[in-house]
Amino acid sequence: MKLYAKTIPQTLPAWATTLTKSADLFEVEIADEHPTFQSLLEELTTEIEPGIIGVKAKDLCSRLGFDLSNPHLDHLVEIAQNLISLIATHPDYEQLLEIGYQPDLNIADASTALIYLQWELDRNREDSV
Repeated sequence: MKLYAKTIPQTLPAWATTLTKSADLFEVEIADEHPTFQSLLEELTTEIEPGIIGVKAKDLCSRLGFDLSNPHLDHLVEIAQNLISLIATHPDYEQLLEIGYQPDLNIADASTALIYLQWELDRNREDSV
């Protein structure tokens, strides 16, 4: 699991590793199968809304001493486009297609939706300048 944070503590737990650091963003990899991390999750588990049990990212990051980032939508779209590209070329995905996987919406639809979103973001940015 990855978290993106504005700030992180100087010393991270053994199950957390800083992958990248830019001027305003830390990318942290969490070894989410680590027993200590699992214990933390169990401790923070709560009813998020009626009938839904889970851990709020805000609570987890607060406990870890992370200041959650709120990355720009452009950055999130770029990440999503990269992930879709990786999925489209992944051998497991290609194997599913070969054995007849035919979803109503496919990877190309998702990619197109992100392209349209990026165009709208670009258009709104131009209109505001």
